[in-house]
Amino acid sequence: MKEKLNYLDFKEACKTSLELVNPILKTEIIYLMSSLGRVISKDIVCVKNLPSFNNSAMDGFAIRFSDAGKTLKIKDTIFAGDKKDFEALEENECFKIMTGAKTPIDIDTIIPVECCEKLSDNSVIIPKNIKKGANLRLKGEELKQGEIIIKKGEAITSSHIALLASQGITQIEVFRKLKIAVLSTGNELKEPWEKADEEEIYNCNAFAIISQLKEKDFESTYCGVIPDSLEKSVIFLKNLSDFDIIITSGGISMGDADFIAQAFLKCGLDIAYHGINLKPGRAMMMGTLNSSLVLSLPGNPLAAMINCYLFVIPILKKLQGEIAFYHDFTVVINKKCFKVKESRTEAVLGKVENGEFIVTRDNKYGSGMISAVYESNSLMVSEGNSSSIKENDNIKILYFSGRFTNKKVNFLN
Repeated sequence: MKEKLNYLDFKEACKTSLELVNPILKTEIIYLMSSLGRVISKDIVCVKNLPSFNNSAMDGFAIRFSDAGKTLKIKDTIFAGDKKDFEALEENECFKIMTGAKTPIDIDTIIPVECCEKLSDNSVIIPKNIKKGANLRLKGEELKQGEIIIKKGEAITSSHIALLASQGITQIEVFRKLKIAVLSTGNELKEPWEKADEEEIYNCNAFAIISQLKEKDFESTYCGVIPDSLEKSVIFLKNLSDFDIIITSGGISMGDADFIAQAFLKCGLDIAYHGINLKPGRAMMMGTLNSSLVLSLPGNPLAAMINCYLFVIPILKKLQGEIAFYHDFTVVINKKCFKVKESRTEAVLGKVENGEFIVTRDNKYGSGMISAVYESNSLMVSEGNSSSIKENDNIKILYFSGRFTNKKVNFLN
């Protein structure tokens, strides 16, 4: 007879999950255009002042502030890319200048063309009420040589790439990609390319998990379906030693054919927890197997996807060396009252539109449903302190495409 599981508190499970993770710090050098989503392995400093010279932010006229309100002679025109030295302005003179053009040393203000009066080929009237230094971009005002521009542990985005390109950086050092194995369990499973009869189901969990990971820039390897046999499961699992993390779904509940936990134990798994006080998603296990992390998710698709988002993604981010691995939340207004489970943490699906949370199907759906996740774009985690969430309550939600932060935050109510 199997021993009854002792379910771990949700908050404690979150804490334990991240405490168990030691970042993998092996690195590699890659080209900038292949770096999107990768994690910087060391601080990157500014090597070229940004901007690298004083320049104009507008098409207009480059003047000395003391000449404001005067009619000025246009001495010359300065174009972006001009490298010649321009003579200093004399009294009542200005330059016509283009956006991005380098400004002579004696220029301290730029006036846009549209703000000036009586413009001719030779002269222009400068308005009197102007601000000194207006529209003049100074050398190094954005970034100065030696400043840290990207911190170790930041995941590369398009804005990072723009910043690195502005420095002439074409190669960067990043943490190596994680080696992730994704497995499914169950003799009743058929792959989508196989024929399934009425007593069989298609394996959607593995495809859902792999896709969730890919949305967060993690690549994984699908290793197939583990057979529902203890002996065969042990043999199967022993061949996964090269992976940093092993993710399974199903097979760890209390059923007679749930062999995965036993198989992992026979292989030497050190279990951190087995079961969480979470609805849905109670059947979850985490532990270490030699140098690999093991995460066994629920077999029901909806529960597996929720737990993957809540637990697996932050774990992978920390393991990858990212500094922003905590879920960040958004506060929205609950549009419609709905019931929740008391004395138990509950993950509630919903859709946020115009700052309002609309609970999915009145919070009445099963953990095996797939379409309920498709209909949702966010998740609320109820702590179980009450039996309902009221209309117009301010609630904390997590977007499935949401941000992560390097600060530990409490997204529970």
